[in-house]
Formats: sequence, C-alpha cells, structure tokens
Amino acid sequence: MKKIIPLTLALILLPSLASAQQATLSLEEAVKLALQLNERALMAGEQLTAAQARVAQARSVFLPQMNATTTYTRRPFEVTRQVGGSTIVVQSYNAISGQGNINLSLFNAANIPSLNAARAGRTAQEYSTAESRRQLTFEVGSAYLTTLSTAQVLEAAKHRFEYAGQNLAAARARYTAGLVSVNDVTRAELELASAEMAVIQAQGQAETMVLQFGNLLNEPDAAKKALVAPEFLISPAADPIEKSENLIQEAQVRRLDLNALRWQAKVQQALLLQSTLSWFPSLSFNTRITYTNEAGLTGKNWNWYLGLTLNWTIFDGLLRNADHREQKAMVKIAELEVLSALRGVEVDVRGAQVSVASQRAALKQAEVALDVARKNAQETSELYRQGLATALEVADATVSLFEAEVAQVRQRFNLGIAFLNLEAALGLDPFGKEPVR
Repeated sequence: MKKIIPLTLALILLPSLASAQQATLSLEEAVKLALQLNERALMAGEQLTAAQARVAQARSVFLPQMNATTTYTRRPFEVTRQVGGSTIVVQSYNAISGQGNINLSLFNAANIPSLNAARAGRTAQEYSTAESRRQLTFEVGSAYLTTLSTAQVLEAAKHRFEYAGQNLAAARARYTAGLVSVNDVTRAELELASAEMAVIQAQGQAETMVLQFGNLLNEPDAAKKALVAPEFLISPAADPIEKSENLIQEAQVRRLDLNALRWQAKVQQALLLQSTLSWFPSLSFNTRITYTNEAGLTGKNWNWYLGLTLNWTIFDGLLRNADHREQKAMVKIAELEVLSALRGVEVDVRGAQVSVASQRAALKQAEVALDVARKNAQETSELYRQGLATALEVADATVSLFEAEVAQVRQRFNLGIAFLNLEAALGLDPFGKEPVR
C-alpha cells in the first residue's frame, strides 16, 4: 500500500502537470474563433446579405426592364402571292423573327414606400445580425468561465485526494506505532476512496464541459487548450455600480435588439404608406422593335412602336381597404413591441445589478469560509499527529476544505458570469466595449 498510494497520486496529478505545459486559449481568442467558425455567426451574415439583396430588388422597379427574343421556324411549303406584277412571299420555308422590348415605370406611388421598407428592413437586419453575434460572444464567455470553473473544481478534488493520501499515510504510521486503533486506518482509507471518486466525477464534468465548449467554438482542438482566467471580469465587478437610471437610459439607446425593433416598426410604417398609395393610378412607358424576314404585303422587315399605359384599379373588392387595416394593425403591434422591449431593458439592467451584488456577497462569504476551512484542516492534521484529534475529525476537516474550495471557485466564476449578464443587459460586449454594427 505504501507504493500504491504515491503511484495512484502521481497518475491523478499527471494530467494537471501536462496541462500546465500545453498552449493557452484566452477569452478574446475564443470569441474570435466562435465569430469565425460558429454557424450562428455565419448564418447571421447571410441574413444580412439577403436583406441587402431585397433592397436591390425593390430598387429594380425604378430601372427599365429590357428583354429580347428571336424565333426560327422551318415550314414544309412556301406561300406566295402576285400583287401588281410582283411576287410577294407571304410564308417562306425558313422564317426568322425577333423583337426587343423596353418597359419603364414612370409613376407608381407604391414603389417609393416599398423601397423605403426594404431599406429599413436592411438596417433592422444589420442590428439583428450584430445582436446575434453579440449574444454568441456572451454565450462563449459564459461557457468559457464554466469550463474554467470545472477545471479548478477538478484541481480542488485532486488536492483533496492528495490530503487524503497524506492522512492515510499518517494513520498507518500511527497504527504501526500502536498509537491508534485500526479504525483510524479504515476511516482514512474510506476518505481516500471518496476523494478518488470525487476526482473521477470532477474529471468527467471537466471533459464534458470541454466537449460542449469545443462544439460552441466549432473547434474542438482549441477548447482543449489551457484556459486563462479573465481577471478583468472579476476585478471590475468589485467596483461600485453606477445608478440604475443612468445605465437604463444608456442601455435603451445602445441595445442592438431594441434598435432592430425600432427599424422593424419603420418597415411596417412604410408598408402602411404603400397600402395607402395603392389607390393612385400608375403610368408606364413601353416600346417594341421587331424584325422578320417575311415582309408580307407591307414590304417592311423592321417595325417599332412607342406607348404609354395608364393603369388605375377603381374597385378591387375592397382588398385595399383590408390591406390598409392589416398594415395599420401591424404598425401598432411593432410600436407595442418597442415599448415592451424598453421596459424589458429596465428589468434586465436592474436584475443584473441585483445578481452582481448578490454574487459579490456570496463570494466574500465563500472566501471567509475557505480561509476558516483551510486553517481548520491544518490545525486538525497537526492535532492528529500529536494524538489530540481522531481520524474522523481529520476526514471531516478535509471534506469541509474541499467543499469550501469548490464553493469559492464556483462563486468566483458565478460573479464573473453575473458581470457578463450585466454587460449584456447594457448592450456592451463581454469586454465592456460598444459592439460595432
């Protein structure tokens, strides 16, 4: 057993020594990877491209539409007529004809609000795309902190195993010297087995989080690198928080999702104007140029014409009235969504501030508890060596120290996540900067 304990301890601590030598991955690098490789970021970019294409489609109605067609026909016989002593081919064996058309909308009142709606939709999509990317960065930040937290919990479990091994060795030595009963050795062995199980469970949780984090980044190899604790998320969280009223006003101006809703409301307003202007008539210009090798009685191979078309739908079964009522309701809905989002921002900011304050207090309590547990474990171990404490007390002190370490690690990173949530509520990125649209 004297040889097995150090060997087992070395095998468990070996991964931590290897991880210290591997490459590191900072939060900034993780965010960049996610924005480059994650499908959600790529889809957001394609949605913006589609919105830009819709603007081009809406603009196309102001440009002339041109097309040309040509036809070749082979016939089984030829038809001719004698007119004034001349032979005229009415139908030839090989007929070729072609025509070119140009159409231009000179006036259609509904086209202007349609273009304005497309442009407003493009701007709304720009905000939505930026918001999707921003939310992804916060998801990466939260996953980064959680993965780092599980890694440090694993380290705490390894420390517990190390202490349990040392206590077992001390119990065996005291039992050999006849200072304690075999119960102390049995209790120390049970604690060592429990500590080993805690290491295995923490190892499984850490590996699971690495897999999930790698899936989020779409780069599994990068997620296996050693993560660096982003202290900038912890240190600012200890600073006093600005008054809610000021933060709420800034967030309501800055939030990308709220600005996207504002521009969506402008889309609906433009569509409402479009339904109103559909009562006006439209005017279009059209021209056609034709060619045929069968001149016929006219004797003309080329022909052309110019025309103006006025179209006015006088009665359409009250369809335009229904469209107008529908769009009017859609405008009201869009405006209500903006008002609801404004109130939601206030709730988000206040709730995030409460969470930061609560997590800050919980972290202070966890740090005090850890300090007490560490001193208690040291004192109990020393008392046990002097024969003034039992193996049960030593095991309890070791478990308490492990639980205090785990609580401190989790509260520390929970505070970082709470601060991330506050920045998200304020419309900032994980690094406290305003996102670029």
